[in-house]
Amino acid sequence: MSQKILVIDDDQDLCKVLSNFLKKSNYEVDVAYKAEDGLKLLRSNEYDLILCDYRLPDMTGVDALQRIKVLSPSAAVIIITGYSDVQTAVETFRYGANDYVTKPLYPDELLVTVKETIQKNQEKNDIRAGKTPVKSEKKQEAPATSKFIHGSSKASLKVLEHIDLIGPTDMSVLVIGETGTGKEFVSNSIHQKSDRAGKPFIAIDCGALPKELAGSELFGHMKGSFTGAISDKPGSFELANGGTIFLDEIGNLSYENQVKLLRVIQERKIKRIGGQKDIDIDVRIIAATNENLTEAIKEGEFREDLYHRINEFKINLLPLRERKNDIMTFAEHFLNLSNQSLKKNVQTFSEEVVNHFLNYQWYGNLRELNNVVKRAVLLTTGDAVQPSALPDEIIHASRTPSQSGSDESKEENLTLKAASEEAEKEAILNALEASRYNKSKAAELLEIDRKTLYNKLKQYNIQDY
Repeated sequence: MSQKILVIDDDQDLCKVLSNFLKKSNYEVDVAYKAEDGLKLLRSNEYDLILCDYRLPDMTGVDALQRIKVLSPSAAVIIITGYSDVQTAVETFRYGANDYVTKPLYPDELLVTVKETIQKNQEKNDIRAGKTPVKSEKKQEAPATSKFIHGSSKASLKVLEHIDLIGPTDMSVLVIGETGTGKEFVSNSIHQKSDRAGKPFIAIDCGALPKELAGSELFGHMKGSFTGAISDKPGSFELANGGTIFLDEIGNLSYENQVKLLRVIQERKIKRIGGQKDIDIDVRIIAATNENLTEAIKEGEFREDLYHRINEFKINLLPLRERKNDIMTFAEHFLNLSNQSLKKNVQTFSEEVVNHFLNYQWYGNLRELNNVVKRAVLLTTGDAVQPSALPDEIIHASRTPSQSGSDESKEENLTLKAASEEAEKEAILNALEASRYNKSKAAELLEIDRKTLYNKLKQYNIQDY
């Protein structure tokens, strides 16, 4: 039985090209030009994968994604985006996106991403259903551990020390870091260093769990306990018994499920939805978030007692832009992986490309770096990746003022007022970046009120994020 894909994009020409290409690759394909039309198809059909454009005419990509995950929680979702939207598209991982691809789309690269995403998602669904994932021969020949390496920066080496220190214990760990910084890899490394290494490691993306189904996924349910519960089902905690459960984006759990999780940690027992008896469990909990949980506690969105339970030991993962020494270590690693998946033999990166990589901000961290390298390998015909294979945004972001011939004359004509305004604008941009475009936090960093910040954004024509 062929796998089914739904494409949601208002670019009809792109939809036609994608549909024809994917059908030739033996997928069944449906197309929708608006989010609402796509949601209608989801109400009457099941899909293995949804390719959804980030910018849709009738709703935002995040709104569409949230509705998709409610209607089809087990389907994989890949976001289609322009490269200028990558920083914002990365946020969709909080809401359950599996991956993203950037326009223009290249058939070979897209096909690899589609195949890998469907397979990984199916393995996760099998684990949640209590089945043993069936892996392809290719997967067995190349173990998952071969896909990961450790960084070489001081920050990465410090994380390694912490993993070695905390791994053999049974303490709960909270891993904090931006999307794409490797939180699941660090958590799995902790598991492998523990006495539980031979037992299950179950990863749950709390951001991808629809609120109505989160309790069932985590704690299981009994037949008939709610509409759609056609049989008894063990939850992730039962499946992880004796091993480790990794709760990614734990800040997205509803208050009700936070209460249930606190009880599990305190009593080491779970109760299935609709069940009458307690089930003893022995599970180590590793949680992760890219949110400020202390702020969430102040706002009444996260329980303080649960925070202290999961935060027996904290590991902070710095964003890639703050550990420059790791960038080329991982770029070389992703080059090798891309050669393997795309059947290429690109040997290295040109000096110009290295400079661009080191000067770029990498808002999507390792995930974005991986995507950029994979695309560059696909476009490279020689032995070395050249700047022409990089997205324009990376090239432009890396330019210094001296690289623009007109900048010198501009600098000569700067008045004191203009210089002051440039400094103020730069300070605002830095505050927005440091706060991940949370305007309230940016205003606090700048020591101004929110209204003043909005006026400054308008004055300097800084785009609203």
